[in-house]
Amino acid sequence: MTIKTALAALALTILPAVSFAMCSGSKSHQAMSCAQGTVYDAASGSCVQQANT
Repeated sequence: MTIKTALAALALTILPAVSFAMCSGSKSHQAMSCAQGTVYDAASGSCVQQANT
């Protein structure tokens, strides 16, 4: 095996692991928007009717 082939094989083996490590652990949160008259309920994970007080 030549040096170029060995380096190419090493790069193809290492790069996917490095790219996965850069993306793991970062959870993105999207803003939840509810229709008018409803509010977001974290317990149920959905929009619920807003209670009138």
